[in-house]
Amino acid sequence: MTYKPMMSRDEASRRLALWNEWYVPVSNRKEASLTFLGRKLIVPKEVFVPDAITERFSKSILKETETDDKVLDMGTGSGINAIVAALKSRRVLAVDINPFAVKCARENAARNGVSDRVKVVKSNLFRDVGGKFDLVIFNPPFAWYKPRDIRERSVTDEGFRTLSAFFRNVGKHLEKNGRVMLFYGSEGDIKYLELLIGRNGFESKIIHREMIRVKSHGWMYYTYKLTQKKGTNRR
Repeated sequence: MTYKPMMSRDEASRRLALWNEWYVPVSNRKEASLTFLGRKLIVPKEVFVPDAITERFSKSILKETETDDKVLDMGTGSGINAIVAALKSRRVLAVDINPFAVKCARENAARNGVSDRVKVVKSNLFRDVGGKFDLVIFNPPFAWYKPRDIRERSVTDEGFRTLSAFFRNVGKHLEKNGRVMLFYGSEGDIKYLELLIGRNGFESKIIHREMIRVKSHGWMYYTYKLTQKKGTNRR
């Protein structure tokens, strides 16, 4: 299915202009050293830095993760959500296509004393991921424009190819009664996300929503918990 914005042309153009306005200062960022949810992180310029917008998602992951869960953190970035999950789970696989993120996540896992619980691998989505998981974590890019560099790829997904491919494949990697924790903002295309959720046999529950202002614009951010509908057949 080829993506077409599920909004007016004027609204799509407005969001592109806002995106470009937001990206200029981000593109000039250098290596960051920060404490996030009590965890020390060092994040190179090529990797997205977790912020107040994503903090609630990380807190929801900590609450959702069970001790016996086998966890997959897809698109791990700095590794923070894998680290958070590893505070409870002993089996966490963190995946990213960005080699800078893979190195960053490994170092941050070691820095926070969970490297024995977190394995980090380079993979384009599920290409090099085997097995099934009780919990899959995904904080996908919200924008559908062509990324200008490897850093922007973590927040921009041309034509939502990555998001669409994730939904086509994630069911095959879920254990029975497995669930997906997904974070998404209204500056993306919520209608398209919900279309993918339904078409791929998932039921969704919004477990947190919060309005956050980014510069002069207010956006709603959602944490979804997804489970497969009964009778959905995934090989």
